[in-house]
Amino acid sequence: MAEIQIDLRLIVKVPEKGIKINNLLYQLKKFMAQLFFVILRSIFSAVEEEAITKLKRETPKRYVKNGRQGSQRQIRTAYGLFRYKLARVHDKEANKTLTPLSEAIGLPRYCRHVKETGEGGIGLVCHLSYRKSVKEIDRILGTDMSKSTLHRQGQEFSQNMCDWPDLKKVPYRFLMVDGTKVRLQELDKKGHGKKVEMRWALASLQENSKFELVGIWVDKSWQEIRKDLNKRLNYSKLEVLFSDGGPGIEDNLLDDGMRPQRCIWHGKRDFPYILYADKLKKAQQEPLKDKLKSIPAMNLTRSDLERLTPEDLPKVKRLAEKTEEGFKELIDALPEEKYPTARTYIENLSKNVTTFFDIWFANKAWIPLNTNAVESAFSQVKNRIWAVGKRWSEKGLMNWLKVVVKKIFFPHSWNKLWDKYLNIDSNLNIKLIEVSYQWV
Repeated sequence: MAEIQIDLRLIVKVPEKGIKINNLLYQLKKFMAQLFFVILRSIFSAVEEEAITKLKRETPKRYVKNGRQGSQRQIRTAYGLFRYKLARVHDKEANKTLTPLSEAIGLPRYCRHVKETGEGGIGLVCHLSYRKSVKEIDRILGTDMSKSTLHRQGQEFSQNMCDWPDLKKVPYRFLMVDGTKVRLQELDKKGHGKKVEMRWALASLQENSKFELVGIWVDKSWQEIRKDLNKRLNYSKLEVLFSDGGPGIEDNLLDDGMRPQRCIWHGKRDFPYILYADKLKKAQQEPLKDKLKSIPAMNLTRSDLERLTPEDLPKVKRLAEKTEEGFKELIDALPEEKYPTARTYIENLSKNVTTFFDIWFANKAWIPLNTNAVESAFSQVKNRIWAVGKRWSEKGLMNWLKVVVKKIFFPHSWNKLWDKYLNIDSNLNIKLIEVSYQWV
């Protein structure tokens, strides 16, 4: 393995009052850019010299030096703008001019911002707008990157590195889905930004395991989402589907042998809207809402369930029985001819909201009662979509979401992902050999 040795000599001028810690750290921070550029220029020169020598050695008399480029090549780095005039050689056989260093180090043409400079900004746009992200990165590092350049780099990073993996070998047992509205740049019939559904899915291995994100979709039907999940998950292993019971979810995502578990929180929240659809005003709704609230299962929390042990089997059976009785009473209080929508809603809710009892009776372990894992995991993502850059293209939003998944939901793998994207070779390393000092 070849080595480049660079010899440096520094002079530190000490004021009469001596060295103070804050002043020292400040001056060192300023000096780091100068040191960075000196080392970078030395390495460029050494590699360039070797590349020209190699060309001449392999094909003697074909290449001759042809000075340097008239203008300096500009490269934006973590320490600001670096300028370097590339050496040229003339290829006598092909009658053209080459810049050997560009080929040797993979320097892209017509590009001042190489991939390495985009990591900080791409990480920031998960939380801030593109405009604010480039301002902050420029303030810290002096990259002078435009928001359009950052946007382009972010889209490229997403397309190259952030596709969903094949998860068929992961034995997921539980699937949780939800969605929210987002506004796209495309206009609707009224001339407003078109609103479409952004949907996502999480999966879990065990009753008490953390839910992991397994997919995000923009403006896709539940039928299309099922097809995508079939390709990437071992769908036949899934046992329970958690959802808010929205239209099309259970029809498309429930597989043979799967059980639905409706979100208790959504069940209580949506009931007044269902009653209103049957022309019941707020005051008239109260007795029926109180009946729903009195059902034991609708008041349980995760902490309540965790206090119950297998020794509490009789108590759990009573809770399940009272829950069944409570739903029957509520259904009887909703005559079909008078409240058809509300009755159907409660009938479906009563069948699908108590799956957690059956799972506990079988395995003595509690599954989630609500889709809070989805809500909490995506709260900051939803806020970013609605509050910053409120209008997106479908492609742009999807690419941004894939980056967000890697940055926010899998932060432990972010650095490794960038190492792979930049094709980092660990064999290239810079080692400090010796440091000495003396007063002069």
